[in-house]
Amino acid sequence: MKILDLYILKKFLKTYVFAVFLIVLIVMVIDYTEKIDDFIRKQAPLNEILFDYYLNFIPYWANYISPLMVFIATVFFTANLAAKTEIIAILSSGVSFTRLMRPYLIGSSIVAVGTFIMIGWIVPNANKIRVPFEHKYINNTYFFDKRDVHIKIAPEIYAYIESYDNSTNTGYRFSLERISNNEIKEKLMSDHITWDSVRKKWTIHDYRIRTLVGKKTGIVFGSKIDTTLNLYPKDFQNKHLLHETFTLPELERHIQLVRSRGADGIEIFLIEKYLRFANPFSVIILTIIGFLVSARKSRGGVGFQIALGFSLAFVYILFFMMSKGIAEGGGMPPLLAVWLPNIIFGGIGIGLYYTLPR
Repeated sequence: MKILDLYILKKFLKTYVFAVFLIVLIVMVIDYTEKIDDFIRKQAPLNEILFDYYLNFIPYWANYISPLMVFIATVFFTANLAAKTEIIAILSSGVSFTRLMRPYLIGSSIVAVGTFIMIGWIVPNANKIRVPFEHKYINNTYFFDKRDVHIKIAPEIYAYIESYDNSTNTGYRFSLERISNNEIKEKLMSDHITWDSVRKKWTIHDYRIRTLVGKKTGIVFGSKIDTTLNLYPKDFQNKHLLHETFTLPELERHIQLVRSRGADGIEIFLIEKYLRFANPFSVIILTIIGFLVSARKSRGGVGFQIALGFSLAFVYILFFMMSKGIAEGGGMPPLLAVWLPNIIFGGIGIGLYYTLPR
């Protein structure tokens, strides 16, 4: 790597780190002013606010704004080089425009790899601490209010709960069916079930089991029975931001679990999965676009190019949020929704590369 590459790479990364640090600091101040009343009202301990919430708040937001900040950093740094005619001097010395892009690609690749590691493992583990803190001290107390819940817990076993009280881990009007060849072979019905947190088992109360063998029906009654099911109290707990607490392997396992149960709401987990692979590429794409729109000296000065960069970044974010919202509503395949902004802005980058004067 030549001195020029090291110079640009160092400046690029320093600008990016400074931009992330500044924005995260501003967001933390704004967040604290918004939530201070919640902290006081629910008497959140200071050490939990600092170490459970804000310490894990930093990697979340640093990763969240990474694509945008790398774009802004590229525009700001490159526009300054262009304003000082340094880029003209570099190109006049025989360095090609494509060759000049190399340190930017190296820098964005470093950020992209870091983003992938962050979003795949570091941020989810931090969210495992931050999200429960929010549920406890910031959000309203959660009550499971869904009714008539059907869950497939095994290939031929289906569970039904009319209602569930997550404060006592009790399910009411519970039934368990074994269905084979579209026929009910066995059905258990119970007034209610409770979770034994010590033995990690369900206790089924006041039950009756109806078994169908040929044309004969057998019925067994009982007052109490303990059993294990592929069903847990966590399935009825607050799922707000649950997808953000899974590492990549955990997210994949959860997607398979939701699919095996035939449950609704898989889209948000698929979007999260695809997003973790798309984000690193968006870092590289936005770096290239940022370089292309700011590498020429503009009559409007650095301010104009920075404003242009912010405008493009705003359009990208707006486009991404729209496609993500449509996908969550089921109006677009999650894979297409996540990658569509990258595809469109990748095309814009290619168009800029071949049309802008160098």
